[in-house]
Amino acid sequence: MSKRIGMMIAGLVFACIFLSGSILVAENAKPFLHPLFNNNMVMQRDILAPVWGWDTPGSKVTVRMLNKSATATADSKGKWMAKIGPFDAGGPYTLYVDGANNKVALNVLVGDVWICSGQSNMQMGVLGVNNADEEVAQANYPNIHVFIVPRIVSTTPNDTVEGNWDIVSPEMIKRTNCTAVGYFFGRQIHKDMNVPVGLIESDWGGTIAEAWTSAEALKKMPDFRKPVEDMDRWNKEKDSKNYQQRLLDWWNEVDPVSSKNLGWEKPDFDASSWSKFHQPGLWDTADLKDFDGIIWMRKDIDLPADLAGKEAVLDLGPVDDGDSAFVNGVMVGTTVEYSEYRRYIVPAGTLKSGRNTVAVRVIDTGGPGGTYTTNPDGITLKIGSVSIPLNGDWSYKIDVAKTSIKRMPPVSYGNNPNVVTMLYNAMISPLIPYGIKGAIWYQGESNADRPMQYRTLLPTMINDWRSRFGVGKFPFFIVQLANFYPAVTDPVQSGWAELREAQLLTSEKTPNCGMAVITDIGDAANIHPTNKQDVGYRLALSAEAIAYGKKIVYSGPVYTKKKIEGSTVRLYFRHIGGGLVAKAGSLKGFAIAGKDKKFVWADAKIDGDTIVVSSSSVDKPVAVRYNWANNPSGNLYNTANLPATCFRTDME
Repeated sequence: MSKRIGMMIAGLVFACIFLSGSILVAENAKPFLHPLFNNNMVMQRDILAPVWGWDTPGSKVTVRMLNKSATATADSKGKWMAKIGPFDAGGPYTLYVDGANNKVALNVLVGDVWICSGQSNMQMGVLGVNNADEEVAQANYPNIHVFIVPRIVSTTPNDTVEGNWDIVSPEMIKRTNCTAVGYFFGRQIHKDMNVPVGLIESDWGGTIAEAWTSAEALKKMPDFRKPVEDMDRWNKEKDSKNYQQRLLDWWNEVDPVSSKNLGWEKPDFDASSWSKFHQPGLWDTADLKDFDGIIWMRKDIDLPADLAGKEAVLDLGPVDDGDSAFVNGVMVGTTVEYSEYRRYIVPAGTLKSGRNTVAVRVIDTGGPGGTYTTNPDGITLKIGSVSIPLNGDWSYKIDVAKTSIKRMPPVSYGNNPNVVTMLYNAMISPLIPYGIKGAIWYQGESNADRPMQYRTLLPTMINDWRSRFGVGKFPFFIVQLANFYPAVTDPVQSGWAELREAQLLTSEKTPNCGMAVITDIGDAANIHPTNKQDVGYRLALSAEAIAYGKKIVYSGPVYTKKKIEGSTVRLYFRHIGGGLVAKAGSLKGFAIAGKDKKFVWADAKIDGDTIVVSSSSVDKPVAVRYNWANNPSGNLYNTANLPATCFRTDME
């Protein structure tokens, strides 16, 4: 399995993959009415709202609600789309759809619909937040409805999605554990704007932003052009022998045993000197504990004469990461996907009376390797109704370390969400072009090792979504990364600070965007801080100002410019509200540097609407940084109790 950004993030990724039960899905069946249009749906107010589905090509479909109706004709592929409205906020109403089939959606509300997307901090449910019991007990909001998109992947854009709209209630929260950030955001919007709110939750823990972006958009970024082309090729070849042949060619190239024809897979090979370990099970022996690369493992079994020559099934379960399996020297299957179940056909005539050898060549690219299975019988060789267990001791020998492998295997996408376009295809594309007000986004932890790239990637994704939903440059609000990891004693370079900077730049340079700063409510030891109430509240402040036009203070101080005054630097800000505030004592979190760019902690004082920064060890300052750390300690706020975002002046 591939490396992740830190062990904690790695655990989150794989926990989400396994617990979600996700699978690579083919294009969904085409229903008469798209599943978004069901009971308890929320329709976007003040627009001509699209309603669509599939019917016999050429057939007429009529959509009715209140005193308005619209008619559409199914195209050559059977898709129809009608646009109905606009409607004022209100409800409940009934939506009627008449065609070859007749459908009715009950308890329809008209209000504002928000997509809630990102990774695990958006996925984190209400049951995991501060004061969860109290929050659940008070969750009685019949005018807030939630649609949770299933966590699945696809290599091509899907048209439909399974799911239902749920009315927020204590029982609903306990049953779905819906997004906490989305819920607290929607609750604040509902209370302050007095409109019904629909929340479409589409998130997946541990995922990368490029997975949420379409292939067409990513092709415009040089960094992602080749991965998208690789996926295009996979889509063309996945049902043919081409991929299998490329995989076999790769094995023969990188595996010294195969390239030199050493015959480790053959039944007459002497493996008596090989080490032993137990299978099924991930490698835990001393010499394999930290090993990444290729090993071979073998097991001999005895068969009676009446089973010889018959077709069989070799059941290995999943193999981490990739494998090629041989029976008596005959390759019966090869796979490179750590979560895909291996069930290989052993051709008739392969098995013989007496000793038979099963050999498996395994590659592990990171973390533990080996076999693992939920099959109660473990790993088996099944011949007709006879199941022969392969559990127990296997012989194994190291072939080659990963460091000596010149290139990794050709991609097999399986159920891996961390691949370009996978989540856009399965979890965003099916929503398009549902009428929405805007989107909130909490993601970035999984891209923190590539902050400069994120400066382009995040705006690309935003503009990609906007180009497809058909409601213009809809409002988009970003949660800046929280404080995380142990605090440092001296100023340092910080990938998380650079990622926050990329989020800030996106919010400032992309029209109709805002950002919630939360570097004061994180947790050094927990990448999932439990104060999600303030996250939702701060997002709602941005939305109410930018999307709804309220004249409120919605952001903490944002640096605008500097002025060097001898041995001091004067900093200027916007979004100061009623003034700048040093919360709980004197200002902290500022660092200063001279021409040598060696930053030291600085003294900082508020002077009217500016801040003056200096240090006795820097006579001629050239640059200042604030909160430039993974887990910063800065305490600059405005009078609205909103924290300042991190910044650096040395990039000007």
